Amino acid sequence: MTPAELYATLDATWPAATTHRAGPWLVRDGQGGGKRVSAVTVAAPWAADDIPRAEAAQAALGQPALFMLRAGDAALDAELERRGYAVVDPVTGYAMDLGGLEPAPPMSAFAHWPPLGIAEDLWAEGGIGPARLAVMHRVAGPKTAILGRQNDRASGVAFIAIHGETAMLHGLEVTPSQRRQGSANNILRCAAAWAQDQGTKRFSLVVTTGNDPARRLYASFGMRSVGQYHYRMK
Repeated sequence: MTPAELYATLDATWPAATTHRAGPWLVRDGQGGGKRVSAVTVAAPWAADDIPRAEAAQAALGQPALFMLRAGDAALDAELERRGYAVVDPVTGYAMDLGGLEPAPPMSAFAHWPPLGIAEDLWAEGGIGPARLAVMHRVAGPKTAILGRQNDRASGVAFIAIHGETAMLHGLEVTPSQRRQGSANNILRCAAAWAQDQGTKRFSLVVTTGNDPARRLYASFGMRSVGQYHYRMK
């Protein structure tokens, strides 16, 4: 999976409400759905005097000046740093070829759509509220929620959607009392199995680079780093 494929999958499986061009920039209207769906990215060759145009487009949407810096954006990264933009949330993308994973134990996790109320409650507990649920609902391709079950109760939840031959996991949350007991592992296995059943070839996700426990979990599945990005915000 190339970085370009990672970014395309991210856009398709966690989409902005709308997008529009402002000169060389692609501007996303996130409607409160988080940085991924509210950031400006490069869409064409740019110059330093184009940056105020991106800032004005963000302000018109009621959003802060926020840029996503991806592979090939070193010059923009340096220019934004010079203008006082701070780095926010470096992110690493992971992917793996599907096939060969042991299935989740019976009744430990299951796929369903639309999300059950308990799934929405678990997301809310982790800070994923209505605006981010709206992102999930506007995904156009195949998608599902995965609800985990541990110790005879709902333990965690995730969202997974498909773009082309790749499935991407988002919004993995495990309730604090059920952590470090295997629920995240089971949710991942169930999500991968669902993706394989849909005919996809790859399973992917993104995680903040500083989240070492999650990165160790993903590496234990055989997932490998396939790209990075970070944000700059003023």
